[in-house]
Amino acid sequence: MATPAWAKRKKVEEVPTVAGTLIDNVEGLTPDGKGGIEHFEGFLISPDGHVAEVYHAGDKRPERVQYKLDGRGRVVVPGMIDAHGHVMATGFAKMTLDLSSATSLDEALSRIAAWTAAHPDAPWILGSGWNQVQWGLDRMPTAAELDAGTGGKPAWLTRVDGHAGWANSAALEAAGITAATPDPEGGEILHIAGSGKPAGVFIDAATALIASKQPKARPEDRDTALGEAQLALLAQGVTAIADMGTSIEDWQAFRRAADIGHLRIRIVSYALSLDDMVLIGGPGPTPWLYGDRLKMNGLKLFLDGALGSRGAWLKAPYADDAKTSGLPQMTRTQLGNRMSRAALDNFQVAVHAIGDEANKTVLDAIDELSATYKGDRRWRVEHAQIVDPTDIPRFGEHGTIASMQPQHEASDRIMAEARLGPDRLAGAYAWKSIAATGATLAFGSDTPVEPARPFEGIAVAVTRQGPDGKPFLGWQPQEAISREAAINAYTTGAAYAMFAENKLGRIAPGYDADFLFVDTDPTLATPDEIRKTRVLETWIGGQRAWSAAKDEAAAQAPEPEAF
Repeated sequence: MATPAWAKRKKVEEVPTVAGTLIDNVEGLTPDGKGGIEHFEGFLISPDGHVAEVYHAGDKRPERVQYKLDGRGRVVVPGMIDAHGHVMATGFAKMTLDLSSATSLDEALSRIAAWTAAHPDAPWILGSGWNQVQWGLDRMPTAAELDAGTGGKPAWLTRVDGHAGWANSAALEAAGITAATPDPEGGEILHIAGSGKPAGVFIDAATALIASKQPKARPEDRDTALGEAQLALLAQGVTAIADMGTSIEDWQAFRRAADIGHLRIRIVSYALSLDDMVLIGGPGPTPWLYGDRLKMNGLKLFLDGALGSRGAWLKAPYADDAKTSGLPQMTRTQLGNRMSRAALDNFQVAVHAIGDEANKTVLDAIDELSATYKGDRRWRVEHAQIVDPTDIPRFGEHGTIASMQPQHEASDRIMAEARLGPDRLAGAYAWKSIAATGATLAFGSDTPVEPARPFEGIAVAVTRQGPDGKPFLGWQPQEAISREAAINAYTTGAAYAMFAENKLGRIAPGYDADFLFVDTDPTLATPDEIRKTRVLETWIGGQRAWSAAKDEAAAQAPEPEAF
C-alpha cells in the first residue's frame, strides 16, 4: 500500500531545524593547528557566533538550517590578525595630513601648503608619514623649509616610523625650544651646523618637547579616529589587532564604542606605561569583554628607537654615522625592573627592540626573569628587525615570541643597507632563521607605519620583494618563508601571541566565526596576485562586519541636495 501524501509531508516537517547559519559551497582554507593548511567546503555557525562544524568533501550537511548562505565557490580564509599595530594612531592619520606617499621634499612641502590653505581654522598643522629616505635626502628636513608652507601656524609632523618629528619655527617657539635646550635622556634635538640653533627635527624622547604642546584630542576626536581605524582595518580583512601602547584615553574610547555596539574589530591592548597598565587592568589582565571584542593583556615597553631616524640601538656605530650607535630609551636595569613589575601581576610583556644591541638586551632580560617568573609568560619581542646571528638561537628559549612586520623589510632594505653596511645584514628581518629556533612568529603591520595589509605582508614574506618585484630573487632570500608559514603567522601565530590560540586564528569547531571572503587563494596564486588580493567581505563573530560591495555603493552614492 502506497504511503499517503499527507504522511510524506508530515515526515519532512519532522526533520529538525538546526539553529545557526550554514555557509556552504566555498573554497575554504584554514590553518590546521599543526603548521599546515586544511581545505574545506562549508561550515556551520552557531547562534552565539562560533564555528559549530566544518564540512569537507562528502560530509553530510544539515537538512534544514535557520539560515543558509551559498558561497558561490568563493575563497574563504580566517580573519587576519595584526599582531602589532596602533589603532588610534591609524585613525588620527586618516584625519590629519598624510605625507606617506610624498616622494620628494618639494612634493611634501606642496601638500603641506595645500593642507594649510584647506584648514584655515586649525590651530596647529598636524600630520605624519614623512620619510626623508624616500625623498632621496641624505639629511633631515628643517624648520625653515616647513615655515614656507604653514603660514605662521605651529606645525608638527611625525616621521613615518613614529620615532621622530618635524617642527616649524612657530612650534619651536610655542615649546620654548632654543639653542640652550638640552637633549632629554633617550632623545636628540638636531641642530643647525655651526650655529647651534634647533634645526626642527626631534628624535625619540625629544619628540615629547613639541608633542606635549599640541592641542589635546577631545573624546569626540578619539571616537572619530577609532571609527576611521576600524573601517581601514575591516577593509583589509583584519578582524583582530594587538594595540601596542594603549593609553587610558584610548581604552576609554574603545569602551565607549563597545558600550553602544560600535566596536566591531577585536582589540587586545598592551598598555603604554605602567601607570596605564594599572589604571586599565588593576591587579591583572582583564578578561575578554563585550563578547570577546576587547581585552587588556599586558605592557608595551620601548627599549630603542627606529633604524630610519638612527635611534635603533646597535652593537657598533652606524655605518653612515660613526658618531652614534642609537638611542636606548632606558637602561638595562630599568628594563628589567619594568618587565618584572608587569610580570609580578601576570601581565604579558612586549618590548620594542629594533637594533641588535636592543634585541640582545631584551633577550638577556627574558633569560634572567624566566628564572623567577615561571609558567606560560610568552615574552614578546616587538620588531626584532636587526639581530646579531649569535643571538638568534636565543629566540627559541623561554617561549619567546618574535612579533615581526614583513612590510618593513620591503620598505627598509635600502635604508638598512646604508645604516648597517654589508657586513651586518645576516640577521636583518630574519624570519626563517628565528622561526627555525622554535620561536613563534606573529606577523603584523605596525600600522600606521605601514598600512595594515596582511596579504601584502604574506607576499613579502614569501618573496622578500617589494611591489616592484625588486630585488630579483629577493633581498636576503634565505630568510623567505613558505606560504603556509606566512599565513599561520598572520592567524594562529598572532592569536597565540595574544593568548587567544583557542579562540581566534582558525575556522574550526569552537572558534569565533571570524572569516573573510576573498578573490584569491593565497596557497595557489602568484605572489603578485596574493599582494593584490581583494577582500570581498569581512565577518566577525558570525556577523558580516564589512562588505566591499556596500562600501563601494556608499562611496558612489550622490551627495544629498542642499535645501
